[in-house]
Amino acid sequence: MGKHNRKKNLSIPKNRDVGVSEGMQKKFSVASIQLLIGEENKSRRIKRVESLLDQARGAHLVILPEIWNIGYFSFDLYSKESETMNGETARRMSQKAKEHGFYLHAGSFVEEDHGKLFNTSLLFNPDGKLIARYRKIHLFGFGFEESQILSRGSEVVVVETDLGKIGMCICYDLRFPELFRIMLNKGAELFLVASGWPYPRLEHWLMFNRIRAIENSAYLISSNCAGKSHGFQFCGHSMMVDPWGTIVASAGDEECILRADIDLDKISTVRREFPALKDRIL
Repeated sequence: MGKHNRKKNLSIPKNRDVGVSEGMQKKFSVASIQLLIGEENKSRRIKRVESLLDQARGAHLVILPEIWNIGYFSFDLYSKESETMNGETARRMSQKAKEHGFYLHAGSFVEEDHGKLFNTSLLFNPDGKLIARYRKIHLFGFGFEESQILSRGSEVVVVETDLGKIGMCICYDLRFPELFRIMLNKGAELFLVASGWPYPRLEHWLMFNRIRAIENSAYLISSNCAGKSHGFQFCGHSMMVDPWGTIVASAGDEECILRADIDLDKISTVRREFPALKDRIL
């Protein structure tokens, strides 16, 4: 997790093997926590998320949404409430992963590192060990302050786990298919998307979740926020999509814990029966 050259990391790697990993757990359960973002402070929200994680016990993998601890649209709090990699949010999420023995994609938080701020996702293994960090590459502008306050990440992250090879991205990244293709070229079988996607762009959200799964013959699991923050309504509709683009499970616009079972063998089946990935020239 050291420093990387951006140009190097965003180039297409020579290894283009898109087969399914051997020796991995083929079938497992996933829980996506669609969190209501209200007016509570960070301390209370962390406690509430810990309670929801307790309810998600039994899953092998759990995912949380984007900047859930303070709320994505709380730009005025980004600097004040930022944390280091060893901060309160990361420590408590690590403890929950270890307590319940699941992989935990801890959504994202505002990370402070040597005076710079990043929108950062962390993945913990069932022992509570941090195994991956992804800093959001595509920062949202269009009248919002994320791209002004935060620094852009540079590393495309795919991590090998007992549940297969997991690619990580955040919200606005969904609009950039080249990022997902690079993750695929790195062997990704399952994309995890932490998000704070708002209305009125619900239809875009619904399509992108399915399209990114279809075009890469991979699973996609998303966790979006719900509720209203700073006058903006999150659209919810977290979902789990299989390699055919079929929605395995989906939420509405209220807080919930979405659950489904994943079968990695389905990736092999889809890539064998419809081997479009082999016809790529780029």
